Amino acid sequence: MITSNKYLKSTLALLSAVLLIGLSSQNGFSQSNSDIVKVKSSSSVEQTVSNLKKMVSNNGMMVMGNLNQGQVLSMTGISINSQTLFVGNPQVGKKLFSADAGAGVVVPVRINIYEDADGQTWVAYIPPSKTLSNFNNPKIDKIAGMLDQKLQKMTGMIQ
Repeated sequence: MITSNKYLKSTLALLSAVLLIGLSSQNGFSQSNSDIVKVKSSSSVEQTVSNLKKMVSNNGMMVMGNLNQGQVLSMTGISINSQTLFVGNPQVGKKLFSADAGAGVVVPVRINIYEDADGQTWVAYIPPSKTLSNFNNPKIDKIAGMLDQKLQKMTGMIQ
């Protein structure tokens, strides 16, 4: 049985996703499924990573870590160009962790920059509202919505 609160959250999430898909299709955004936002870049992976790092810094956030997945996977014989940035803001993190210390399972936010089989560079992430909604906490939901907006703004500047 779905409670009215869960039904309302589900309905709002669906409406937000529909709105995001409608707006993002006009700005070079793509969604291969309902949880992953993909943005096409006309630059190389390396240049996109560099540009994204600047955007993160200019939008009140910081890169807290960087995983070069291509380099790690090269040990297995696979050749892939893929890097993941871990992005966050300590003050925002403080609010999230104060609301629920388990928030560390999904923050900082992961942004993956990779080259597909056709040589096209993509920036992909799961909106924080999707991952943080699992905490069922209104304070966290509010912060997640703000993070969604920041990520959409930053990735909307990718060319």
